[in-house]
Amino acid sequence: MHRTIKLAFFSAITILGWLSPSQAIAEPKTAQPTKIRLGTVLPRGSSHYQILESMGQQWRTASDGAFTLTIYPNGTMGGEEDAVRQMRVGQLQAATLSASGLSAIDPSVGALEKIPMVYRSLPEMEYVRAHMEPEIERRMEAKGFVILFWADTGWVHIFSRQAAIRPEEFKRTKVFVGASDNSELEVAKGLGFPAVPLAWSDVLMSLQTSQVDTVPTAPFMAEAGQYYLVANHMLEVPWVPLVGATVITKKAWDAIPEQDHEAFRKAALEAGKQMQARGRQESLESIAAMQKRGLQIHSASPELLDEWQRFCETVYPRMRGTMVPADVFDEVVRLTKEYRASASSKL
Repeated sequence: MHRTIKLAFFSAITILGWLSPSQAIAEPKTAQPTKIRLGTVLPRGSSHYQILESMGQQWRTASDGAFTLTIYPNGTMGGEEDAVRQMRVGQLQAATLSASGLSAIDPSVGALEKIPMVYRSLPEMEYVRAHMEPEIERRMEAKGFVILFWADTGWVHIFSRQAAIRPEEFKRTKVFVGASDNSELEVAKGLGFPAVPLAWSDVLMSLQTSQVDTVPTAPFMAEAGQYYLVANHMLEVPWVPLVGATVITKKAWDAIPEQDHEAFRKAALEAGKQMQARGRQESLESIAAMQKRGLQIHSASPELLDEWQRFCETVYPRMRGTMVPADVFDEVVRLTKEYRASASSKL
């Protein structure tokens, strides 16, 4: 035993003797940190951007500097569908996307945002989302993407140049839809709205030139884009919630050591909570600020809400199985009924 140890020791000494002095005492090279590149249309400096930055700093700390998060804001890497394509080829490893962008990965995500007037309250929407997230995340992972966190920023409302309250009145207006969102165009057509597909960057000019009269959008976007200066009427119906998520490619996620996953997840989930709370608050603040500058708010009575819900239900058969997978669509409807029945029993 002792003889074996001695032989091993002297063999090691002999090998070291063959090495040059620099080889024998060389310092280990410092590994370069692995960059996780994240694309988003969120503006640089916005509260959401700052929350993502904070998440990245926590990732760097948790991994002892082995991983860094580089954010490309303002759509500098292209739109949301561009971001999905770039993740697939490895140019980006992550992205913060709306439901429209996420639907380019798997259409099941559309159930959370694309069905107009299916949700009556944010708590109801949260109930449905909490029950559906595991299945949607499973489908996303099967496509090569891991959801880091979900968040919403409250409701999309309907902004218009002329005062309009009832569905029939909006059929006489030209409604903006995103040029890259075919499902949004199909919904508008199905409801009988004259739809005008345009880029979001053209919204304000299109309102000013009467190319469009109506824009369904989130209040903070109406304020930031100054749409409300022309479309100065807002119908306060819960059209759809503005839902999004931050995703990372499964390849990039699997490259992160498993012992770091918990810390990365914890930082991401906290970012999602902050983003949702801040986004909802900013929407309310935007409505108040725009109202002070002349925006006219048209509240919806229970009777009007019921009229809008019945009107929107006419397009559901057209959406089921096309824009939203049939099984996912049916589960949304089932969960909303379940939530309402539970809420009624508590009264």
